[in-house]
Amino acid sequence: MVETRTKITPVDPVWSRITAEAQEAVRKEPLMGGLVHACILHHKTLDKALSYRIAAKLASNEMSMAILREIADEAYARAPEIVEAARADLMAVYERDPACHRLLQPILYFKGYLAVQSYRIGHWLWTNDQHDLAYFFQMRISEIFGVDIHPNARIGKGIMIDHAHSIVIGETAVVGDNVSMLHSVTLGGTGKEDEDRHPKIADGVLIGAGAKVLGNIKIGHCSRVAAGSVVLQDVPPCKTVAGVPAKIVGEAGCEQPSVVMDHRLKGCTDCGE
Repeated sequence: MVETRTKITPVDPVWSRITAEAQEAVRKEPLMGGLVHACILHHKTLDKALSYRIAAKLASNEMSMAILREIADEAYARAPEIVEAARADLMAVYERDPACHRLLQPILYFKGYLAVQSYRIGHWLWTNDQHDLAYFFQMRISEIFGVDIHPNARIGKGIMIDHAHSIVIGETAVVGDNVSMLHSVTLGGTGKEDEDRHPKIADGVLIGAGAKVLGNIKIGHCSRVAAGSVVLQDVPPCKTVAGVPAKIVGEAGCEQPSVVMDHRLKGCTDCGE
């Protein structure tokens, strides 16, 4: 007797929830049916949906959607850690952004999420010595999303960039895991140095709107950078800095400022401090 084995398709609860939300969106707004089907319901996995969405947004007369989708599919197939980072970013946005009520929203509408996922493809190209393609991705991300991230920058997972307008992250910048930042943040240099010249942001840091962190300096884990600050020196872990130039004005106020998203200088009330 020959034993036959049935191949069991793994269940992805995140993708199942996204498709359920998509079906509900079409039920409520039939005019959205074409977009939702093209971006979500025609795909079987999150990575396939992302490759379609990224290609559709970045396509131009110089580079077709079909070619960009092939590039993204190859990146996801060869580097599954990119997909895991996309999942972590998606959950970060859902959990931290009070305007995000469904997992569906970042994939369809949030340029911060889409810009970071597009950057991840560009970074993969850069690390595989495909620099010109990586520069093309950087250019299109900047043109379409208003977010300029050099493809050589290293960015962790669980990233939330709220609103995302006018974000600039330089070539040698490093951003850790579970970092949150708002619009108009710059992680830049201070001159024309050719070597390591951009900030190093540790895990769990919260960077407020319009903050500028300049030079090869370190921002310690779970610190807060107040909105509008200009940071020119290292920041110890678990501190709050504010001002121009920024100075330490107190403790971070809670254990996970990037998760709580409390920008008030007197502390995080949700943490009970």
